[in-house]
Amino acid sequence: MAITDNQFSAAEAEDSSRFTKLYRAAWRWHFYAGIFVVPFFMILAVTGLMMLWIAWIDGRDGEKTAVVPNGAIQAVSVQADAALAAVPDGRLVQYVAPRNEALASIFRVDNADGAQMVVVDPYNATVLEQFDRRNGLYDWADTMHGELRIGVTGDRMVEIAASLGIVLLATGLFLAWPRNGGVSRAFIPDLRAKGRALFKTLHASIGAWIAIFLLFFLISGLSWSGVWGEKMVQAWSSFPPGKYGDIPLSDDIHASMNHGPKEVPWAIEQTPMPASGSQKGMDGIDGAVDIDSVDDLARQIGYEGRYQLNLPSGEDGVWTLSRDSMSTDSVDPTSDRVVHVDQYSGKILADIRFADYSWMGKAMAVGIALHMGTLGLWSVLANTLFCLSVIFLCVSGVVMWWKRRPSGQLRLAAPPLPADMPLWQGAVVVGLIVSLAFPMAGLTIATALLLDWLILSRVPALKHAFG
Repeated sequence: MAITDNQFSAAEAEDSSRFTKLYRAAWRWHFYAGIFVVPFFMILAVTGLMMLWIAWIDGRDGEKTAVVPNGAIQAVSVQADAALAAVPDGRLVQYVAPRNEALASIFRVDNADGAQMVVVDPYNATVLEQFDRRNGLYDWADTMHGELRIGVTGDRMVEIAASLGIVLLATGLFLAWPRNGGVSRAFIPDLRAKGRALFKTLHASIGAWIAIFLLFFLISGLSWSGVWGEKMVQAWSSFPPGKYGDIPLSDDIHASMNHGPKEVPWAIEQTPMPASGSQKGMDGIDGAVDIDSVDDLARQIGYEGRYQLNLPSGEDGVWTLSRDSMSTDSVDPTSDRVVHVDQYSGKILADIRFADYSWMGKAMAVGIALHMGTLGLWSVLANTLFCLSVIFLCVSGVVMWWKRRPSGQLRLAAPPLPADMPLWQGAVVVGLIVSLAFPMAGLTIATALLLDWLILSRVPALKHAFG
């Protein structure tokens, strides 16, 4: 039987109607996800820019304090004594070696008033500067970026925003993608447009350009989060303590060395620390075990320039030597290395390197360095361009809503949801997948749907305000 032109027209009309309904449903989800996500994305982008440039220009914790090379460098113990003398009743916790011969040494000294950072000239053991640890502008931005400066509640809110950001990204790409071929059109804005149309075409094209980068930043950021990262991903991707061999383990995990912002490499944060006090381990220090001999060992086994030395904490604590790009010790994440030394015998209990990480641990080591822009000036500039693009997407999204809203009204005026939603079974499946992959997003979506069904759709005033 021949197919008539009328039958073709009917099929085309049905396909067009089907697509229109899908488009409106995606637009509605994009709109509501944006309401929650945009304020957080603005905070993340602005604080990200602050950290990028503060770290590049001034460094963190005095790491770029300049000194004039003058003769021989004093022993680390002599420098440490000067740092301790500057903090009454202080306890030495950490030594950060200078990156080069023209920079100062840094010591962390704790007392009853908290942690102090003491910057010391390594040539004459003179204290140059002293300040509260993690109390600068960089650290303000860091805690705002990760937890909105309100602790666990802030961490969960940021995790929800990042999870919903993936929904925002997926729906945005669907809305912006060309319908009649010509993929390149998605990346080229129509600069002839005016008013809201200009913001729309710029919003869509910039979103298309940064989509893959936005997904990367969301996933790498989520990996540090308290639920998806810590409970679901990090737990099965951590360095297994069995790789230590048969050395005794401490009750502490590596995360115990975090004090405020994340400082320990992601791949070992949940791994138990080795314990001092046995005769296990590899040859390390012959003779007395003190800060000078441990520093000598660090240089002997390949630590060059900047590295961090954490002193033993407690009777079974260990000396810990570390270098990682996340802490700006180097610009090469594949050179990450953590070495633990028995505080009594001086034997090396563990030597953990990038090659020992799981594939996820390796991905995170590189991903965090890219996320933080610690790979050199090129990464600072690239991340700056990305942050500015995110800020533009947020601002342009708000401008488009403002221009589209009913004149003289401040109600949200969300895009209407089609009464007869096509392929709703597929939408349910996608929702379930998102909920399982990102629990906080799933919980938020379920809550929003429940509120919409129980309250917003049943109370005329709210229906008008949100509709």
